[in-house]
Amino acid sequence: MDEIPDIPVAINNELERRIADVFEAFDHSGNKTIDIREVGTVVRALGCCPSEAEIQEILLAIEDPTMPGCIHLSKFLPHVAQMITEHRYEPASPAKLLEAFQVLDPENKGSITRDYISILMTQDGEPFSQEELDEMLEIAIDPQTNTVPYEYYLNKLMVSRLLYLYSLQVTIVYSTLSNRKTVYTI
Repeated sequence: MDEIPDIPVAINNELERRIADVFEAFDHSGNKTIDIREVGTVVRALGCCPSEAEIQEILLAIEDPTMPGCIHLSKFLPHVAQMITEHRYEPASPAKLLEAFQVLDPENKGSITRDYISILMTQDGEPFSQEELDEMLEIAIDPQTNTVPYEYYLNKLMVSRLLYLYSLQVTIVYSTLSNRKTVYTI
């Protein structure tokens, strides 16, 4: 690969700082780039929930033909910050997830069998890979009943709203309205 130009990247707020921090965790060369195959992982590590097709749309928007195979932070940061600010790819609310599980549990048992959830997750919608299914089941399955007690599982999944990136956009809007701006350069 050709030499990656040293492009300065301004970090204007806490949301951008967090995006850059996650990006940098995947920047194995230390040159403000990540492998194009890591974009989905980085976006999801930021709390976004795009489908694989939506990841492809993101790649089309941020890919630079002069740097094939990698994505530079200067392209990634503004696009992803805007995505988060616009609440695109925001995860479903706990209430929506509970509602979905309840639809799958017409007998109102409060749990779903391992076999049933495995079939749903690998054959419907955007199917999980076996590795993804195994990771989910490791957290979701109650080893004593071999079922997914979905309310307990949902409680395990929920992230504190204080640490949630989508809530940072409110802080950014407030900072912008009050003309307070902090700029970092990495």
